[in-house]
Amino acid sequence: MSHHLDPDIVKRLRRAQGHLDTVVKMVGAGREVPDVVQQLQAVEKALEKVKMLLIFDHIDHHLFEAAGAQTPEARKSIEGLKALTKYL
Repeated sequence: MSHHLDPDIVKRLRRAQGHLDTVVKMVGAGREVPDVVQQLQAVEKALEKVKMLLIFDHIDHHLFEAAGAQTPEARKSIEGLKALTKYL
């Protein structure tokens, strides 16, 4: 990555790693499947959020770099593109 990365992304990755460590311990301890699956859901959601933040950061950086000035119209267009990612 050639640009500054939001520190929130690293924090969220560490949180997801903690959730995954918990899943491994739960499986090793023979915990009930519904409990394990619930914790896996937390891992998935955390990683989905990180992926979205990475994509948004990348869009912001590279589109603004390519477009030059950050006009209100350009910002609105980029926000519209980012809103579309919820359908991916």
